[in-house]
Amino acid sequence: MITTHIDALNAKHRGLEQRLRDERNRPSPNETVIQTLKKQKLRIKEEIALH
Repeated sequence: MITTHIDALNAKHRGLEQRLRDERNRPSPNETVIQTLKKQKLRIKEEIALH
């Protein structure tokens, strides 16, 4: 059960990383979006570390 949850968190983390990369590569990146994605990634990373 925990492994499934961690796998889901890792998948979510990878998805956020891709969105972050996509946003940074836009001609005019939105810094607010970038900061929001970074915070979401950090929260997920912290949750993974707790398990």
